Amino acid sequence: MKKILITGGNGQLGNEFKWLSEKNDSFEFVFTDANDLDITSLDSLMTYFSVNKFDFCVNCAAYTAVDKAEAEVELSHQINEFGAENLAKACSEFGVVLFHISTDFVFEGNNFKPYTEADLTHPISVYGESKLGGENRIAEVLDQYFIIRTSWLYSSYGNNFVKTMLRLGEERDRLNIISDQIGSPTYARDLAEYVLHMIGAHLGNDFGVYHFSNQGVASWYDFAKQIFDIKNIDVKVSPIPTTDYPTPAKRPHYSVMDKSKIEKTFGKEILYWRESLVKCLELL
Repeated sequence: MKKILITGGNGQLGNEFKWLSEKNDSFEFVFTDANDLDITSLDSLMTYFSVNKFDFCVNCAAYTAVDKAEAEVELSHQINEFGAENLAKACSEFGVVLFHISTDFVFEGNNFKPYTEADLTHPISVYGESKLGGENRIAEVLDQYFIIRTSWLYSSYGNNFVKTMLRLGEERDRLNIISDQIGSPTYARDLAEYVLHMIGAHLGNDFGVYHFSNQGVASWYDFAKQIFDIKNIDVKVSPIPTTDYPTPAKRPHYSVMDKSKIEKTFGKEILYWRESLVKCLELL
């Protein structure tokens, strides 16, 4: 039976893998978090990989505090760039295939059509720079890797936009939500399921960078409206421009990604974002 290491096992995506692992008898799963396995320590990783044998590693460990990263530049790069490099080195040494989760924030966001994997990257935040650094270092170290860029991740686990909206919807009767940032919400369970499908369908000649988010396009305003409509929460939602809600980190105005490569390569359709939102909200 193939053995999969999931780093960052206590995050949104890691928890979705845990949920799926309880219903999956095709693979053996091992979950770690920062307390068990420090990806910023190459020595620790090498020791861990020498004792524990894996076929695949899915790296869900990341520094994801986008605004905080502007003040914690070194820490964000230590985890997102050099931590990813360390994992790649360990995977290279022990013959493990690496699946690394990246982000739409590697793009500047000035496009008017969905970004493909071949489009030029140009991050506009420290977080985006650190994640792109991780991508580049993995590609330098490893041949057997999958980098999966995703966007606007949410889940019934952890902290995310969906859970924040549900809380604010109960606390307030009016909300102002940004309407000029456009992307694609992604249900973390859908991503986890797709990664497991990729592992099962993996042929050995399909390595590289892939885009995965749920299908369809939304602004944060659209996303919030759908959340409240589905849950029948009575709150007045007003659209506002990004300029009315300044943040330390710049965000891409448009970060929709083209998913045709991943669907064509692995033969599995991706669900529309509203369908997946309904599934998630049934759990909340």
